[in-house]
Order: sequence, then C-alpha cells, then structure tokens
Amino acid sequence: MSEKDLYSVLGVAKSASNDELKKAYRKLVRQYHPDVNKAHDASAKFTEVQEAYDILSDEKKRRYYDQFGVVPGSAAADAGTPGPGPRTPWEGGQRVRVDQMDMDQEDLGSMFESFFGGGRARDPFGGSPFGAGGGGAGSGRGSKARAQRTVEPEPLEHDLFLTFMGAARGGTEDLKLNLDGKARTIEVNIPAGVRDKQQLRMRKGAGDRDLVLNIRVGGHPVFRREEGNDLSLDLGLSVSEAILGATVNVQTLDGTVEMRIPPGTSSGAKLRLRGKGIQPAKGDAGDLYAVVRVLVPKPDLLSEEEKQAIREIGAKQGNVRSE
Repeated sequence: MSEKDLYSVLGVAKSASNDELKKAYRKLVRQYHPDVNKAHDASAKFTEVQEAYDILSDEKKRRYYDQFGVVPGSAAADAGTPGPGPRTPWEGGQRVRVDQMDMDQEDLGSMFESFFGGGRARDPFGGSPFGAGGGGAGSGRGSKARAQRTVEPEPLEHDLFLTFMGAARGGTEDLKLNLDGKARTIEVNIPAGVRDKQQLRMRKGAGDRDLVLNIRVGGHPVFRREEGNDLSLDLGLSVSEAILGATVNVQTLDGTVEMRIPPGTSSGAKLRLRGKGIQPAKGDAGDLYAVVRVLVPKPDLLSEEEKQAIREIGAKQGNVRSE
C-alpha cells in the first residue's frame, strides 16, 4: 500500500488500543464498502482501510511499523530498513517478470518430490536406497545423478505479508528482491485460499535458485479462518429474535446475505451458510458458520410489567442447569 500514515488512515491516535482500532475500522468499512458507497474512490479507500487495519491489528507488524515507520514487506522496508528477517539494502532497480513458476501449496517435502522427481525411495541427501554400494548395475548412473544434485543451489526464502482478504481471494503481489547485487521486482501469483505460515515455492523464481515464500496472513475484525476453507463469525441476536425467530443480514466475503433464524435459537448455536466460506484456487468452497450470541437487554431498560413477564417465562422454562 502507499506510504500513508496508517493511524491517519483509520483516524486514530498512535496510542489507540485494539478495541479503538477495531471500532474505527468497522466504522470506515461501513462507510466505504463498495456495496454501499458508489463513489469512484470508495473501493480504493476501502482497500486502504483494510490494509491499514491488517497491519495495526497484528502485534508484531504494528511494533515493526511503530519502530521503523514502514510497512513490513513494502518497498521501503526492503530498501534497507531492519526487518523481521534478513534484508539486503538496494536502491532503484530493474523490473523483470518470472513467467515460469510452479506454485505448490503442499509441504516442502512434497514439493521437493514434485520438482526433482519421485516414485522411488531415495535418500534425501542424494544417496541410493540400497546403501553405499548402489545396488549393483546402474550404480554409475546413480553416482552421476547424485553429483548433479549436489550442485543444485539452496532455495532463497522470503516472508510475504498478505491481508486476510488478499489471502482468501488470491491475486498478484509485487515482491522486491536483491539478487546478486541487482534489484528485481517479481510478480507473484497468489492462489486463493492460502493460509498463514504456509509455504509457496517458485521454480527458479530467484534467478538460478528456487524461491520459497513464507506466507504471513493478517487478521480480520469479523471473520475467523477455521479448518480447511471454512470461516466463522459471531452473530448477535436480540432476545426476541432468538426466541421467536427472525430473518437477519449476515456479512460474507462477497457482501451481505439474508439468513433465517429458527425460533428457539440459543447462544452458541452454529448456523451454516453453505458455500459462503473461502473459494480456493482448486476444489470446493468452504462454508460460513454464524455463531449465535444472544444479547439480553439491561434491566433498567425494562418496565416492572416486562420484568414480571420475563420471570413468568423463566418459571415456565424450568431449571436450565444440570445438577
């Protein structure tokens, strides 16, 4: 994102608490959401607010930003500012595009097999599965293959910070690297649905070396990532909505949808919206679970008649606690 002051983007002081950040973020999201605000710059401001919150709501990234004044993983950070991992200073540079990439979401062991061949047992350090003797015939070819593998350069690892929405939806990210003393900007294709701490491998993405990207995903004030591609969120209901049932609006990754609340729904109930979770690059979309939170009114808002009616309802309900 641009080098604007992140606190100014959210309209909060640098000393703002996490609750103050979340409150300011939710207000701005409602103001600039493309489904509500049709101004030509609303979408850009919505994205700017989202990215600012993703940085400041993460304790590690906020501490980095407060100390150095730049966003982790940005051009300014890569241009010499100390960061969470090894950095190499550079200025200016040449932009190139890596056209031949292999993005694999499996663990590095599986990716090693996919890039260098598999199907037969082998020592990960280049040896034969039959020991030093090589199993008789063909051992000469095995020795030659081992010699070739030993010259394979080590992959280059790099942290890549993504917003929650950027990881969920996928897209392209510009990654700035210093390779052999020369600045390079690589356009990386991020598959939809990547997870925090996942690794993506680009075949020959760093010159003559593979590039391993350590994905770091920011949080979200509404959604939580569950198992697989499922999401969850908290859904507040009034007492009357929970007891009598209702139809309410629920936020999803693609906007709001209507959900029917069955009569007699209690706190903790999970109501599913099928297919409204994360749609990965491959496979079926996950589900979105709305976790019910019944919110009761404060007693001073009720009249004596209303309080008496509630007592009578409680008497009819009986003991709700196991003894």
